[in-house]
Amino acid sequence: MQTLILTLLLFCILIIPHELGHFIVAKASGIQVNEFSIGMGPSIYKRQGKETLYSLRAIPIGGYCAMEGENEESENPRAFNNKKWWQKILVLIAGATMNVIVAIVIMAIALSATGMTTNVLESVDAGGPAYEAGLKAGDEIISINNEDTSTWNDVSIKIANSDGNPLDVVVKRDYDTYEFTVTPILKEDRYVVGIISKINHSPLIGIRYSVPATWNMNVNLLNGFKEMFTGGVSKDDISGPVGIVSLVGDTSEYGLVYFLYLTSLISLNIAIINLLPLPALDGGRIIFVIIRGVTGNMISDDMEGKVHTIGMLLLLLFFVFITWNDIVRLFS
Repeated sequence: MQTLILTLLLFCILIIPHELGHFIVAKASGIQVNEFSIGMGPSIYKRQGKETLYSLRAIPIGGYCAMEGENEESENPRAFNNKKWWQKILVLIAGATMNVIVAIVIMAIALSATGMTTNVLESVDAGGPAYEAGLKAGDEIISINNEDTSTWNDVSIKIANSDGNPLDVVVKRDYDTYEFTVTPILKEDRYVVGIISKINHSPLIGIRYSVPATWNMNVNLLNGFKEMFTGGVSKDDISGPVGIVSLVGDTSEYGLVYFLYLTSLISLNIAIINLLPLPALDGGRIIFVIIRGVTGNMISDDMEGKVHTIGMLLLLLFFVFITWNDIVRLFS
């Protein structure tokens, strides 16, 4: 039951902001939105607004923001097809943008919950080299061997690479600075001085590091897509909704923080996938906007709509394939 609830929550976090991004920018651009739907399949709830039909559908996978003239010709001046090229691109890119924002916000929450190591000492092992030298809990290490240590990683590297040689450690204590000579000792194949970092759970820490962490995740995802298209990734490395449910079940066993990291990862994944230059995806539609802006009326709205329809059918076939692949892998 916990896995089911977390999975539904995950899909809501991924779907609603994406479609809401399209919806908000479309409305701001004066585009008529005929229906805003969360979920796919049969409708289980509908409410007609002044202009837009709001619906909740039975299958919590996907959703859509149906705009007038999105896939067909329309004489309505408020139709998507009659808007300026830059307005179309803003609407199309808004969904992925929202997914990136969601990924960053969730990453900030996860980082704040996990906490970040600092150069402030949480504790100093009694009898260890740092203790013998005079370091105390609460000291902030600001430099080692006349080189600034801005992160705990800097401190760890200096100690690990010391080869047991004495280190000149400068700390800040009660608004004053003190210098100590600490000689690391070899313990379990690495040099240590007997200090433990204080973990900072401040929301400001999460905000500060959320963008770099999300960017690193983005780089890894792009490398993964590159390997997928160059044959470096097999079909067993690709997961669909069933695989996501399995991942949610696995991560939930380790706690909420791991679920947040997974949600951030998948949200960013969706943003990247949607911007791929493939028919029916936002990236493919953006390519058509650019091509039609250059070629004029050589491509009609109906022709573009047919291309996207074919693209959607192919994507559905791929969806069926990865879902079947997930099921086979689940029971194998």
